[in-house]
Amino acid sequence: MTDRTRETEKQPLEHQIVTDDSELSTEKLSPVVVGSMLPPPSENQNAKVDKIIVGWAAALVLAVVVWGLAAPDNFSDFAGSALDLIVTDFGWVYIIAGTIFVGFVLFLGLSKYGRIKLGQDDEEPEFHTASWIAMMFAAGMGIGLMFYGAADPLNYYRNGIPGEGSENIPDSFASTIFHWGLHPWAIYAIVGLAIAYGTFRLGRKQLFSSAFIPLIGIRRAEGWLGKLIDVLSIFATVFGTAASLGLGALQIGSGMDAVGIVHDPGTGWTMLIIGVLGVCYLISAYSGVGKGIQYVSNFNMVLAGLLALFVLIVGPTVVIMNTMPTSLGNYLQNFFGMSARTADSAEGMGDWLAGTTLFYWAWWISWSPFVGTFIARISRGRTIREFVFVVMLVPTTVSIAWFSIFGGSAIHQEQNGSDIYGDGNAENMLFSLLDDLPLGAITSVIAMILLATFFITSADSASTVMGTMSQNGKLVADRKLTVLWGVLTALIAVVLMLSGGEDALNNLQSVTIVAACPFVILILVMCVSIYKGLKDDPLFLDEKEKRAFALRLARERRHQIPPEQARSLWEAREDERLERKAERSAQKTAKKTATNPGSGDQAGS
Repeated sequence: MTDRTRETEKQPLEHQIVTDDSELSTEKLSPVVVGSMLPPPSENQNAKVDKIIVGWAAALVLAVVVWGLAAPDNFSDFAGSALDLIVTDFGWVYIIAGTIFVGFVLFLGLSKYGRIKLGQDDEEPEFHTASWIAMMFAAGMGIGLMFYGAADPLNYYRNGIPGEGSENIPDSFASTIFHWGLHPWAIYAIVGLAIAYGTFRLGRKQLFSSAFIPLIGIRRAEGWLGKLIDVLSIFATVFGTAASLGLGALQIGSGMDAVGIVHDPGTGWTMLIIGVLGVCYLISAYSGVGKGIQYVSNFNMVLAGLLALFVLIVGPTVVIMNTMPTSLGNYLQNFFGMSARTADSAEGMGDWLAGTTLFYWAWWISWSPFVGTFIARISRGRTIREFVFVVMLVPTTVSIAWFSIFGGSAIHQEQNGSDIYGDGNAENMLFSLLDDLPLGAITSVIAMILLATFFITSADSASTVMGTMSQNGKLVADRKLTVLWGVLTALIAVVLMLSGGEDALNNLQSVTIVAACPFVILILVMCVSIYKGLKDDPLFLDEKEKRAFALRLARERRHQIPPEQARSLWEAREDERLERKAERSAQKTAKKTATNPGSGDQAGS
């Protein structure tokens, strides 16, 4: 038992833990106050499936599936119209919110709240740091880096950024890192921090709705409002994962074409790839987070590192090394200017934002329920400061290196006469680059393997987390739920690909932005909830008591009360307790004397 715990146990009774479940559910008390932490509700092996959440979420997803299959053109037109409305009238909300998220997370990491541990004060991290980072990164955006690693910088270089002009290398990399750096990981950090803090420190259920308890109270969080939040979380997660599945299927098909496995793969091949990947991630999900995702994530990081190292060595090494500081410097220099882009910033900026910044922000937000929950699950025992800076800075650093290697090589090869850009399809650019380097066929196969395994880890995380949200926060949910959400995710991916037709990629982007729209507001509200909860953390109870005592002492001194007569609230209560105890003892003695009048004399003799 720690010294701080002993001191805390001496606090007034209102701060002590109770074992009655009905009292614990008031959320006024925290298991971290005492030496032995109670198991959080999410570890209850008897947690039941929440049929309301499962029923409504599944019904919404199935309705979209039926709509997309029955009337694909109408579905695609609706997505396009909704996208235009969001970009034109509400795009500024995405832009401003993204920067608020970054500032809020950095504030938490640098403030006094950074000392708070996501668990007991003496609890050690569950996973080694290397595995922790690998799982976090693979689940967060691994497949996106593979898809856009060469495409984003080259696309910005060739087509330019509205108001900036084309063939501008510094601006191309600054915009790329802006989309893949601090902003997305700030979104993940907020959700992950809210869930990890509530679950492992306060003993709440591992649900998205539980993060709002400081604002809405536990009754509303467990009532209709909380269920609505969890339904929307599952709905957004399905679409975010389906978008990733669609991107992976498109690029794997392009890779099969590049290495000669199949020529010009069409819709049938894309559907087959989606089916195979779906079966793989369902099998992986069965083994649990401690085995399946950890092993596959470590494999991903090693294989991705080897591929990047190969391109660095055989590609334009000096150019790549020069690109890294250029990317970082221009990203930092233009950070606030890029954060302020809106549809009216330059001619054509609205369309550009819809296909880049707004899509990325919506994609990260739609992933945030499951990536945030997954990061929370693997971050037990970390301090908030460690959590914030590792989650924010390590992936950003890796992204800078990754885009400098693949994007820098693609631009350099393009400048020297190679046709890496081709017809402008993003799914082809990585394989065009690898084909332009030695051992192109082998590295293309490795890239396809990475695309598949990165998606498996992401979908594994998603299906596991959606199962948790469907079963009252149970860490290892019923396998039937895992299968249900896995199948529905694959069906949504099929709908997005079929309804998009020739423009499947843009359709993926449009639907993702629309589905994620409500979550911008939810995460903004979550920031307020986190701050309110941290202010009342048990770590600061002693500090608040000391400040209250100092204030009381100062007031008593102003009224000329001698210091030795100034007493703290705790001391006053202790005196009252001792007086009551002495009074009860005297009453017992008097009662005993009245019953046996001679007992006192006999005792004296």
